Amino acid sequence: MQKIKSLMARQGLKSPQESMADLSPVENLRIPSKEELRELREQPIDPQAEQEIIDSIEEVYFSNDSFDMVQHELEKLPPELNLQELEDYRDKLKRQQAAVSKKVADLILEKQPSYVKELERVTALQTNLQLAAVICTNARRQLSVAKEGFTEASLGLLANQRRRQLLTGLLKSLRTIKTLQRTDVRLSEMLEEEDYPGAIQLCLECQKAASTFKHYSCISELNSKLQDTLEQIEEQLDVALSKTCKHFDVSHYTKVQLAYTLLGKTQTAMDQLHMHFTQAIHNTVFQVVLGYVELCAGNADTKFQKMQYKDLCTHITLDSYIPCLTDLCKALWEVMLSYHRTMQWHEEHDKQEASPTEDSCPASDESVVDRSYVKKKLEHGLTRIWQDVQLKVKAYILGTDMSNFKYDDFIVVLDVISRLMQVGEEFCGSKSEVLQESIKRQSVNYFKNYHRARLEELRMFLENETWELCPVKSNFNIAQLHEFKFMGQCRSPSVSPSRQAASSSGPAQEQLSLFQQYLQEGNPFEMPAEHREEETEDVLASNGYESDELEKSVYQDYDSDSDVPEELKQDFVDEQTGDVPLKSVSRETIRSKKKSDYNLNKTNAPILTNTTLNVIRLVGKYMQMMNILKPIAFDVIHCVSQLFDYYLYAVYTFFGRNDMYESSGLGLISSRLRTTLNRIQESLIDMEAAGENAGVHGPAEDRKEKVPSPHLSQMVVLTNSGTLYGLAQRVVATESLVFLAEQFESLQSHLDTMMPAAKKPFLQQFYSQTVSTASELRKPIYWIVAAKAIDYEQMLLLMAGVKWDIREIMSQHNVYVDVLLKEFEQFNKRLGDVSRHVRIPLPVSNVLWEHCIRLANRTLVEGYANVKKCSNEGRALMQLDFQQFLMKLEKLTDLRPIPDKEFVETYIKAYYLTENDMEQFIKNHREYSMKQLANLVNVCLGSHINKKARQKLLAAIDDIDRPKR
Repeated sequence: MQKIKSLMARQGLKSPQESMADLSPVENLRIPSKEELRELREQPIDPQAEQEIIDSIEEVYFSNDSFDMVQHELEKLPPELNLQELEDYRDKLKRQQAAVSKKVADLILEKQPSYVKELERVTALQTNLQLAAVICTNARRQLSVAKEGFTEASLGLLANQRRRQLLTGLLKSLRTIKTLQRTDVRLSEMLEEEDYPGAIQLCLECQKAASTFKHYSCISELNSKLQDTLEQIEEQLDVALSKTCKHFDVSHYTKVQLAYTLLGKTQTAMDQLHMHFTQAIHNTVFQVVLGYVELCAGNADTKFQKMQYKDLCTHITLDSYIPCLTDLCKALWEVMLSYHRTMQWHEEHDKQEASPTEDSCPASDESVVDRSYVKKKLEHGLTRIWQDVQLKVKAYILGTDMSNFKYDDFIVVLDVISRLMQVGEEFCGSKSEVLQESIKRQSVNYFKNYHRARLEELRMFLENETWELCPVKSNFNIAQLHEFKFMGQCRSPSVSPSRQAASSSGPAQEQLSLFQQYLQEGNPFEMPAEHREEETEDVLASNGYESDELEKSVYQDYDSDSDVPEELKQDFVDEQTGDVPLKSVSRETIRSKKKSDYNLNKTNAPILTNTTLNVIRLVGKYMQMMNILKPIAFDVIHCVSQLFDYYLYAVYTFFGRNDMYESSGLGLISSRLRTTLNRIQESLIDMEAAGENAGVHGPAEDRKEKVPSPHLSQMVVLTNSGTLYGLAQRVVATESLVFLAEQFESLQSHLDTMMPAAKKPFLQQFYSQTVSTASELRKPIYWIVAAKAIDYEQMLLLMAGVKWDIREIMSQHNVYVDVLLKEFEQFNKRLGDVSRHVRIPLPVSNVLWEHCIRLANRTLVEGYANVKKCSNEGRALMQLDFQQFLMKLEKLTDLRPIPDKEFVETYIKAYYLTENDMEQFIKNHREYSMKQLANLVNVCLGSHINKKARQKLLAAIDDIDRPKR
């Protein structure tokens, strides 16, 4: 049945007859003919029997179309054939075939209407297909015409155009690839030109392009190569960033920052920058110091290059110390200035970025974070960098022992360090504790040695001083000395950084910081040296002489005597040349100087010696050091006070110490002065050192701080009456001390500002108890002259020969008065002789006259006290003598009132007192000696005092004398 259906399906367009005719021969055998079908239809067969026959057919016959039934039946034949069986079997097969054929025929007949209907549809379909074939033929003909007329002509052009566009795109890609391959050359050129932003921009664009064309095989390796190039650019960018640490260039730094911004590494750049600054500081100081060490070593030994910086600093020689320090500070200034300018750049850059807020909105968050990070990093870096600078300079400062430096050299060192501390204060507001501590250590060490040497030098000066006048102009002032120039100027290196903020002098100069002054060019550490040269030239220019030789010759003429040691003369000349202004000195004055040594401005010129000038200069130097370095201010002021103490003690020791006259009871030395002298002797004078062993070699530690007592030069003669016992030298010595005290007074306010608050009482005590006592030395020093200048003993002898118990009033005074007045006239003449050589100031002449008159008056009282018998007329004669003495004396001196006038008059008048009044007189007048009071009582005995009263009065004298003595 399946075969029949398949055949009908393949031959669907044919008629049933044709279909039947087309069957293969084998199939024809199997399908009954029309006659057979008719016979079959005609034969009545039981459907049930027919079904049984069909069911009896083997299953294999229904298997598939490729089943070979003949082969199958043949294979079933037994080995031995039996005709009967074969025939029976054949009949069976025929019956089965007939049943099947009949069944097929019945089915065909049953489906014939459907078949006919379907066949009609097939015929209609065939007709439609023929029509479709005609339509297709026409369509193909029309398509052929369209192909020739349109497709091949117009669409061909379009296809060619499209191909051309594709090729153009390919050419563009090929050119881009060619450009990418040539990028290395351009990148190298840009790096040589230091166009880092352009190089990075180009590299990033190349990377983007390479990723676009990564489908080309020739681009495959370019990406990794570009990445390597980018890393190489970053390395070169890091090197370029390090260059800004020493010499900041705005355009260069702008390029570098822009490049890091393009890389998105702004914060990394800032970290790297601080690392480079730290490295720059280390490398800079090491190279500077190494250069000087190798230069001084004089060989190419490489051992220095392997040393640590701290060890290298110890190899700096004394000669190269200051140049090396200056160069060190200059180099460090360049680094700090670069950092300062870097911060300025970022501040300006931040302002520019912050102003266009609308444009920068998309990237504002990231940029704000970057700016905030950079700002904090830069601010934090200030203290870090300054700390590095301090530590490097500290190592350099402490690497050398400066105790043997010259003063000027040490001042230069302090000057440089002071300016460096000012730089630190302006750089980051630091008080530079590290620098202050290190320079303080060196300063204290240096200053102790320096002061020790200066005290010894001062002792040498004093012991060689001949106490001759040092000629200076009439309006001489310490401010004119080179050492005190710093007080009249507001030069920043001479002002400690801690004082600059409080300093009110020179406000215009203080407005500009060092970073503003030297922002573009110059270096603050070049100024001190230049300034010192200018000062020296100014001092020389202010000199009244045309040349140093001329000036020197003047002092050599003056110092031509062999009394002055050569060393002292040389020092005097050196000190005088260029430092003591003598603008008022003319050529004629110089020529006439030998004729009248000290007539030059004699009335006004201050009295001082070369030693005084030396002390003043030392004070100026000490103050310079104190001004620059405030932490050692107290040590310096203490040493300044020792200079004055030693000078005062020397003047007193040379001219004022004399036990004979100190015990006169005239109160020549006040308790304050005596306390001061005792204090100086205990604290400063080494009493154990004497003679040749005057040097301080004692094992005791405190003796190191003391100086042996000075000895007066043998050239100074104080025993010659012709010179009024060295009055000229005494005047020069004493008045130079008073002048020195006046200069100290003028410096008090300046010293007070320098002094730490806790130590100010020391300064006040020094001024109130020491400086102010200088003028008090006049009394004991000039007292010795007054005591020897007039022969008081002769006067006592003359008075002893006078008869006082006369009975009539005398009109003529005694001869001893004339002798005494003659002595005073002679004294006055000798004073005039001395004043032609040395100006005697009015206070000095007053003290001298006061001493002489007081001594004369006391001698008169002593002479009157020696009288054994005296009458009322005798007392009147005493008054006459004294009045004559006063009258003549007032013509010789301008001193008013006459000293101790009442002392004499009261004693003379006491003769007339009654017993009770006398007793009161004894109690009230303790200035008279016991002998003088007792003699007064004894002389009055018999006239108006009896023996009983005498005993009583003498007992009263004994009572008041005990506590007094």
